[in-house]
Amino acid sequence: MRLRLQRDSLRRNRSSRFAAISYMLAAVLAASGCGYHVVGRVNALPEGVHTIAIPAFDNRTTQYRIEQILTQAVVHEFIARTKYRVVPEADGADLVLQGEVTNIASGAVLFDPTTGRATTVLVTVNLRIALQDRAGKILYQNSNLVFREPYEISVDISSFFQEEGPALDRMSRDFAAQVVSDILEKF
Repeated sequence: MRLRLQRDSLRRNRSSRFAAISYMLAAVLAASGCGYHVVGRVNALPEGVHTIAIPAFDNRTTQYRIEQILTQAVVHEFIARTKYRVVPEADGADLVLQGEVTNIASGAVLFDPTTGRATTVLVTVNLRIALQDRAGKILYQNSNLVFREPYEISVDISSFFQEEGPALDRMSRDFAAQVVSDILEKF
């Protein structure tokens, strides 16, 4: 009886090992064919592109210099991540990236429970981006990019520091990284 129990246990162990190995093999095969790739390794832009023009974005808001901050962040990201030459004017460029800041809004999201004053504000920026070649063919377009960045407001007046500018800088870096990744990987 004991020998029979050991054989049954051995068979169950073998079948469970076989099932585990089968599941792992199936998962590896499925993942290898599903289109995943390492970020930054794919370039979906046409061959022969050497120059990208990134003129200053248009600003349809009342926020001072927001278009300059966002344009500068995108230029920096393209220079840091690609081999393309980035120029400010479309003349002679292989591709032109145009952007437009369509809206910026901020609103309190957290409040001090004792005073009722706002302690955290969320700034939200809406943008449009389009990348075109010389013939005017749109290679990438997103008409509804939305980026948000929270920042804290000090409740202590003596240690008050205007945090909106640094929050916009952080958000512009996130925006630039996302846009350049989307363009290069054609998502």
